Amino acid sequence: MSSAAVRRVLVGLLVANLAVLAAKVSVGVVSGSLAVLGDALHSSVDAIYNVLGLIVVRVAAQAPDENHPYGHGKFESLGVLAVVVFLSITCFELVRGAVQRLAGGGHAIEMSDQGLAVLVGTLGVNVFIAWYENRRGHELSSELLIADAAATRTDVFVTIGVLIGVLFARQGYLWVDPIIAIAVAILMVRVGYQIFARTVPVLVDERAIPERVIRQTAQGVDGVKSAYDIRSRGGHGAGVRYAEVTIAVDRDANVAAAHAIADKVEERLKQELELNTVTVHVEPC
Repeated sequence: MSSAAVRRVLVGLLVANLAVLAAKVSVGVVSGSLAVLGDALHSSVDAIYNVLGLIVVRVAAQAPDENHPYGHGKFESLGVLAVVVFLSITCFELVRGAVQRLAGGGHAIEMSDQGLAVLVGTLGVNVFIAWYENRRGHELSSELLIADAAATRTDVFVTIGVLIGVLFARQGYLWVDPIIAIAVAILMVRVGYQIFARTVPVLVDERAIPERVIRQTAQGVDGVKSAYDIRSRGGHGAGVRYAEVTIAVDRDANVAAAHAIADKVEERLKQELELNTVTVHVEPC
């Protein structure tokens, strides 16, 4: 993963997300729509995520040191979990406000045609952001960008729901606005869960590649009698994947020959299984 490229993407997205956030907040305050303000809160996650990402990616890009011999890549995953915490707090506040408004009999919404046009414009921006960020995230193998793209895709559906709610509220159906706000909160919980489910396997070193696949690939190298004690970690979106394997070679092979076989195993595992770092241990049999 190129940290410089990821940072450039995040800076551009931050500018776009701040513009969307400012537009939604302005429309929400002027119209008094809780659903629009909830949508703005949801959009604020994107902006916060971008700022956090700029910080975390810089830290994650640091070279391995004495205290972090495997590098700092997991700091990116920790940053992702911080966004999940923020999402949880935001959802609670949004639901609480919506319930209070429902109990109070609703609230009049004063949404102008200009306000509706602004919301439609933010919708178009979010569609582009979600597409671009997801594409660049996969190109750069950035967990942070891919997770944020998922949140932005939800933002698209949230804005569509808010627009529908506002149209109903303008016709006097005051209960629709807080109901839409609650629906927004539910979608945010879903996004938070998806991000959490994607990040935790990386943090707990879930197996990146099935053991049998690594074994078959290693045993396909001439001179390897068997492969065992196989481990891998990294996972999808982690950017870097590691593997360890022990190979058994002919006990009569000299050190140079055994080392050459190990090099071939390492090269094949990296090429065929897209591993970044492979440690091969040699044992005679």
